[in-house]
Amino acid sequence: MLVFEELAVRLGGRDILTPTSLTIGRGEFVCIIGPSGCGKTTLLRAAAGFVPATSGAVLRQGQPVRGPSREAAFVFQDYGRALLPWRTVEGNVALALEAAQMPAAQRQARIQQVLQTVGLGAHAQKFPAQLSGGMQQRVQIARCLAQQPTLLLMDEPFGALDAMTREGLQDELARLVREQGLTVLFVTHDLEEALYLGDRVVALRANPGPDRPSLAQLIDVPLPHPRDQLSSREHPAFLRLRRELHGFLGHGHG
Repeated sequence: MLVFEELAVRLGGRDILTPTSLTIGRGEFVCIIGPSGCGKTTLLRAAAGFVPATSGAVLRQGQPVRGPSREAAFVFQDYGRALLPWRTVEGNVALALEAAQMPAAQRQARIQQVLQTVGLGAHAQKFPAQLSGGMQQRVQIARCLAQQPTLLLMDEPFGALDAMTREGLQDELARLVREQGLTVLFVTHDLEEALYLGDRVVALRANPGPDRPSLAQLIDVPLPHPRDQLSSREHPAFLRLRRELHGFLGHGHG
C-alpha cells in the first residue's frame, strides 16, 4: 500500500528526516512514536503528499506520491479547527463529497451511512459547538470515511481527549479499520496507544543525522485481535514491549 524509499526531508536547513525506508502492507495498522520534533508528523505529511521529499520517494500502490489524493484521508489532531463551525455535522461530512463532485442526490445516503458507522446518526443537524470533543473527532473521521479512502493518515487524533473518551474511540477505530479493510498510519506520543492499536510500531529518534538515522526501531506487536482495553494491556507481550519502548524513549531516544 505504502512504500517509503530512502525518504529524506530537509526544512529550513535542518534534517527533519534522514533517509528512511519502510513498507506498509494493505490492511496494516502501523503506529509511529518518538520524542517531540523527531519527524513523526513530517513522515505522515509526506505520505499524504503535503510535504515534498528532499530526496528519495513515497509510493502509494506503486505510484509516486506527488500531492494530496482522495485515496488518502488525513485526520488532524485539532478537531476543533478541522471542522467548519457554521456547518452542521451533516454539512461537515458533505465537504468530502462536494470535493469529490458527487451529485447532490447521492450525497445524503452516503452521509447517513458514515454517520451511523461512527455512532452519530442522531446528531446530523447539530453544529460542532454543540458536540463534545470526542464527538467532534468522530465527525472528522466520518468526513474521511465518506471519501472512501484506502489509506487513513492520523496525526495524534486522540491526543486532546480524556482517557475514557480516548479508549472508546480507540476501540471504535479498531473496529472500523477491520470492517472496512483500511490501511492506517497513526502518529501518537502514547506508547500504550501505539501498542494497543498497532500491528507494528515504528520508533523515530530525535536529531537525526548522517550517523543517526531517523528510523530507530521497527517492532511487531503479536497481540491477538480483537483487542480488549483490560486483557490486551495485561498481556505479557504488551508489558514486555511497553518496557522496551519506554527504555528507548527514556534514555537518549536511541
